[in-house]
Amino acid sequence: MTSQRLFAVLRLLFAALGLVAVASQFGVTLANHYSIPNFFSYFTNLSNLITIVVFVIGAVRILRGVPDTRAWNVVRFCNTVNMVFVGLVFNILLTGGDVGAVIPWVNTIVHIVMPIVVLLDWIVLPPAARLRLVTAVVGLIFPVAYSVYSLIRGAAIGFYPYPFYNPAKVGGYGGVTLYLIALIVGLIVLALIVVLITWARRPAGARARDRVRA
Repeated sequence: MTSQRLFAVLRLLFAALGLVAVASQFGVTLANHYSIPNFFSYFTNLSNLITIVVFVIGAVRILRGVPDTRAWNVVRFCNTVNMVFVGLVFNILLTGGDVGAVIPWVNTIVHIVMPIVVLLDWIVLPPAARLRLVTAVVGLIFPVAYSVYSLIRGAAIGFYPYPFYNPAKVGGYGGVTLYLIALIVGLIVLALIVVLITWARRPAGARARDRVRA
């Protein structure tokens, strides 16, 4: 088995692991008659589901020998930013807090294992083409849109997926604003780091061509 095929198999295995984890937690939601829309309003669940799709498609592309495209590189980039963000936010802001009826092993998979695996996948298999810095801005679109959705939906129905979106938990909308500013700044830094990792992982010859074009 070639290394490329091995990576394809690993992507499929971790996609399966992520699916089992999310499905198991969804089973808890159904068994306890919790809100299904609320389940799919957690950034962690959405990001892990997106990762499953990205890993499956990525594995198929490898097995079929489909070359990278700029659009596919951006998709992988955004997914990497999202998942690393999941891991960082959980382990910095939410660890030790009340995570509700989350199954402990599922919690470990979706908040620790999968973010690490996605980052390693990006580092080991970086895009062949050089990403532009502007790509970092694209990586902010989904998290920012999600935050707007969470705030509007929370104000309408009183459910906030995370405490830092809830004005009652963080000292009003001023506290929410401060958290959002911190999260956006963190996202920008994270997105830039992911782009720079890509540049560093490119072959020396490719980096030399980039400098010539510049």
